[in-house]
Amino acid sequence: MDLSAETQTRKADHLRICLEEDVQFRQTTSGLERYRFVHCCLPELDLRDVDLTTHFLGKTLSSPLLISSMTGGTEQAEMINFRLAAIAQEYGLAMGVGSQRVAIEKPEVAKTFAIRSVAPDALLFANLGAVQLNYQYGIEQCRKVVDLLEADALVLHLNPMQECVQTKGDTNFRGLLEKIGRLCEKLPVPVIAKEVGNGISGIMAEKLIQIGVSAIDVAGAGGTSWAKVESERARDERQRRLGATFADWGLPTAECITSIRAIAPTIPLIASGGLRNGLDAAKAIALGANLAGMAMPFLQAARESEAALHNLVEILLAELAITLFCTGNATILDLQRSGVLQRQV
Repeated sequence: MDLSAETQTRKADHLRICLEEDVQFRQTTSGLERYRFVHCCLPELDLRDVDLTTHFLGKTLSSPLLISSMTGGTEQAEMINFRLAAIAQEYGLAMGVGSQRVAIEKPEVAKTFAIRSVAPDALLFANLGAVQLNYQYGIEQCRKVVDLLEADALVLHLNPMQECVQTKGDTNFRGLLEKIGRLCEKLPVPVIAKEVGNGISGIMAEKLIQIGVSAIDVAGAGGTSWAKVESERARDERQRRLGATFADWGLPTAECITSIRAIAPTIPLIASGGLRNGLDAAKAIALGANLAGMAMPFLQAARESEAALHNLVEILLAELAITLFCTGNATILDLQRSGVLQRQV
């Protein structure tokens, strides 16, 4: 099988496994369940006046929700991406796509990522694996994926554990920090550093910020375990065993948010990794995130129908609004400044 076909097959496997198999973290949680809001019995607000508007990387969003990076490169992925993009446009959400490496290797599938046509105003994030900068990728390929999506920013995803579990994974991460820094200088759009579900620590965030990364997506542990995904698609015992061993590896999402905010109070910050509803999103934002990213809930709804996606977003927005209302906060900024989120003892 040639490289491009192998990449496309892997993407199809990932999509199928995420939708059909149990690949969620079991022992490690997002950590958000350890926090609760102080209830306000008299908000002195009208629920209709709660405003979820926020700003990220210079763009105004109707709410602080991100449809996290997921998929692309196959017929099913194309359907899912276009459904998600239409929802992002309708509701003023941000959206990222899955790794576009497959579109570089197999240009005929580039159309599965060409979602700007249905999301002309949405905040869209292109996506490549950072490790590909050590495998003959450079500014040219990064520009290509940004141009293909007409993206507002490029996500460079960091996935050392996933690559190690894969039998033929790309495991040369040497010198990447310097290469990412050069890319940040040359690329015409902001660069976002994102994990894929094992988390970014405060120490690593500081290094990434120093070399010019414009935003960070913590993508902490607690949601989909990509070690488990790789274990499920294993063709040999080694990959199967490694995926099972490291199934719960990673830093909880809540811990990532607080540790990064302790050293970088102002860096644009996305919280993803195990968020499953609007209450989780509100907790992440109250902890210090600017956007709350979700993948699995959107993926499941997008596969089902456009109506299911509409229902999901309406519920998420209601959950966010009710959380603000019942903590006495009228805006996202109020929530971030209110101090109404408490860690349970």
